[in-house]
Amino acid sequence: MSEKNPAAEPPRLPLTGLRVVELGHYIAAPFATRLLADLGAEVIKVEPPEGDPVRGWGSAVDGNAVWFSVHGRNKLSVTLNLKDAADKAKLKRLVGTADALVENFRPGQLERYGLGPAELHAVNPRLVIARISGYGQDGPYRDKPAFGAIGEAMGGLRHLTANPGQSEHPPPRCGVSISDDLAGMYAAMGLVAACWQVKGDPAARGRIIDVDLVSSVFSLMEGMLPEYGLFGWVRQPQGAAIKTAAPTNTYPCADGKWLCIAGNSDLIFRRMMAAIGRPEFATDPRFASNALRCENVAELDAAIAAWTRTQTGAEAEAILEAAEVPCSRLYDMRDCAEDPHFRARDLVMQVEDPLLGTVLHPAAPFRFDGVAPRDMVRWTGPAAGAHNDQVFPKEDAP
Repeated sequence: MSEKNPAAEPPRLPLTGLRVVELGHYIAAPFATRLLADLGAEVIKVEPPEGDPVRGWGSAVDGNAVWFSVHGRNKLSVTLNLKDAADKAKLKRLVGTADALVENFRPGQLERYGLGPAELHAVNPRLVIARISGYGQDGPYRDKPAFGAIGEAMGGLRHLTANPGQSEHPPPRCGVSISDDLAGMYAAMGLVAACWQVKGDPAARGRIIDVDLVSSVFSLMEGMLPEYGLFGWVRQPQGAAIKTAAPTNTYPCADGKWLCIAGNSDLIFRRMMAAIGRPEFATDPRFASNALRCENVAELDAAIAAWTRTQTGAEAEAILEAAEVPCSRLYDMRDCAEDPHFRARDLVMQVEDPLLGTVLHPAAPFRFDGVAPRDMVRWTGPAAGAHNDQVFPKEDAP
């Protein structure tokens, strides 16, 4: 797959024709615009002359960050110095042609550049502006700095990732910048909703969307807030299990792998007990219902773990799958990249990156009839400023 000219792309994706300017750095805003670009939007990523700082993160080939191949895919890259008057004028002219803008500076930074919503709406009254920050555009914590880990911590997620009885160890992060990604998803959703409203009303003015890392994580806390409000309950870390269903846990295997098993319905539980050679558990009154299994889960988990320790992860998975018991080994990236289901559905795609060579890309997380997953990756993350000449008309050239 080689770099393509987006103007040559057929209008098959749902956001074709939507023009979005990205003033994003690091993760949250670029993640939002990556989703929009995968859906067909024309995303113009505005970077400082030295490029997005994330271009210096992680592994690289000849100085080109591997992650950026995905992070910047399907986007046009231009470079501007937002402290320079001439470049700010170029940005305003670009905003005048756009439907939306996404930014994730600290609150007030855009205004300090002279590019706040008032100035942008003076140029384009129908512009939708999505703003992503650590704590939001108002409130007492508005001006505090924040990265993804802070969103996890304050939003309630990191408290839940601890293992019970291991208070001497800090609760681990989930391994990716989940709060940035969540905020990016919510920003993309809010942007599309606002653009839909503006499109449907000729008199509508552009909306301002305020998304933050903390509330994005907090939104995932299920029924924990009403439980606290009504009963004073504070959900505590559960480890790999949950209190409301059994057996649902992750069990050790003979080869050092772990097997996640969700056998909590009565029918599945009986099939599972037969499969692991413990049919007596299926008829034991102590395990006759999910509620009773939860009360006696320690004995049940011990019996399941005793069986998984006699099997490799793949062997145990095959036995339980034959009995139609939901289960999976804990996949690492090698497992994902080599799994036949991932490959058959093009969840893992081999693409050609002009900066890196042949690389693997994850598919976009949505499917549309008539569009192959590979068609949604039109080009890989470009070099900083690669599209300056394409985006800016000649009168904007220095």
